[in-house]
Amino acid sequence: MREKRFDQGGANDVNKTLRRLSHKKDTSKIIFLLLLALYIATSVALRKVTSDQAMVFLLGARMPMQAFAGVFSSLSNVCLILLAVLFGRVGFVTSLVILLAQFPMLAAGMLVRHNYTTIPGAFSNLLALVAVTVVYINHARVHKYQRRILTQAITDRLTGLPNRFACMELIESYVTRKVKFAVVSVDLNNFKGINDTMGHETGDKALIEIAKRWTDLIDARITDTKDFVARLSGDDFFIVISGYRTRGDIVNTINRFKSELERKITIDDCDYYIGAGFGYAEFPDDADSASSILACASAAMHEVKRRGGVNDIIHYMASHVHGGKTLEIERKIRSALDQNLIHFQLQPQYDMDKKLRGFEALARMRDSEGNLVSPVDFIPVAEELGLVDRVDVCVFKKAARFIADIIKEKGAGLTLCVNVSVRHLMKNNFIDELRSVLAESGLAPNNLEIEITESIMIDSADKALACIKQVKAMGVKVAIDDFGTGYSSLSYLNKFPADMLKIDKSFIDVMNSSEPSKQYVATIISIGHILNLKVISEGVETEDQLDALRQVGCDYVQGYIWGKPLDPQDAAALV
Repeated sequence: MREKRFDQGGANDVNKTLRRLSHKKDTSKIIFLLLLALYIATSVALRKVTSDQAMVFLLGARMPMQAFAGVFSSLSNVCLILLAVLFGRVGFVTSLVILLAQFPMLAAGMLVRHNYTTIPGAFSNLLALVAVTVVYINHARVHKYQRRILTQAITDRLTGLPNRFACMELIESYVTRKVKFAVVSVDLNNFKGINDTMGHETGDKALIEIAKRWTDLIDARITDTKDFVARLSGDDFFIVISGYRTRGDIVNTINRFKSELERKITIDDCDYYIGAGFGYAEFPDDADSASSILACASAAMHEVKRRGGVNDIIHYMASHVHGGKTLEIERKIRSALDQNLIHFQLQPQYDMDKKLRGFEALARMRDSEGNLVSPVDFIPVAEELGLVDRVDVCVFKKAARFIADIIKEKGAGLTLCVNVSVRHLMKNNFIDELRSVLAESGLAPNNLEIEITESIMIDSADKALACIKQVKAMGVKVAIDDFGTGYSSLSYLNKFPADMLKIDKSFIDVMNSSEPSKQYVATIISIGHILNLKVISEGVETEDQLDALRQVGCDYVQGYIWGKPLDPQDAAALV
């Protein structure tokens, strides 16, 4: 990741937020000094006890002071190892210099003064030197892997811009500090046409050029505001604007971005002219939370699209929220919940020898006319409207009852995996709901696995940890879903009593495109195994992907190569 991308327009708060995400917090210098002081104290004590002939009484036994030499020697070596672990290169070099400086003195004692009692000390120092070196090298390797994951977590791979997570962190920091700002939702016009007619490679080049133009605009500090650009996915971008005085300043800044976008783009000797819809909302005038201001900006952008781009910059109004398709999807969700039209499909999961492990339950929905509604359409709306927990429970109950019956009938040892949204897990009665479903369905806790997204480890770590510990105490397994797409600290991961890491399909899609992509997946699997977790890869579709996952030690796979989502009767036949 090129950090220059984030040094934008003098926006110190932007830089601080992104550096906080991408850098590990340094251990206090006071700890460094304390460890050095402790090392010096134990070294002085070691010299004293080795030269002292006095006898002491301990637990009724009489023993020489020299018997304590090993204790102080071990303590001093532990101090040096901790320096290497906690303070990286600086601590390692410090420990190395201290240890190496002692060898001439020990050698002089043996060769010049013929003091052979220093031989154990020399071997102790040699072992400490080896231990410090090995610990530092391994710690540096793990830190390198973590840095790679953190970099991936906050950066859009294609354009190098910050991603949605980084954008959310900045917005939440503004909300917490009551900073006045605006969020602009940007959607490129007819971009799908470029991908369809000229190919995705051309579309990617266009997105890279747009990102470069907007980054150069911010670096040049042409606008009178502090600006930040993030790419969400596809042709969707967010611009965060702060440091303005009037709404006219916001519009002027948007027009600057608009002008840069609309300049001719030449790719492979072909000229393209790209426009976009810009919908914006202000904090705190239009919304008072991070999620709501993003929803308001998106609603304003969709209003631009609805109007056909006649006015391509629109400020949010309350009337935009329930416009168009969202309102229709909401009506269908509520109707499906009332009429019991939420159902499920089961996608099989296998070990690498194609032995059936179990199934993941996937939410499906029909409207009142019996037509299927795509989960891509209804799940985001359900999350936005706070209905996703009701959908979760509906799928959970039906799938648990079905799998319990299958296990009873077939005698198979199957695991049912169910997705649990962050909102649902954070509900005060979640554990009671879980117990109720298990009791009603007859499904044993050890046949159930709940999947949570890794973002919960940052959003609500303490409460989530307490809840998950209760889940584990019941005997239910826990999986971390879509691992690698968000922010994952190894310290958080180590605290969570999970059983499984689930690698997101987006990494599997590209793992054979380059050696670094393959090594990235291998790194995630290695980290999972270090933490005593099993690892499952989703979205496995080709033999090449399967072979590569076997080579890097993946435990389980899920995907079209061995099984598409199945209706319950087909899943029963498979068992």
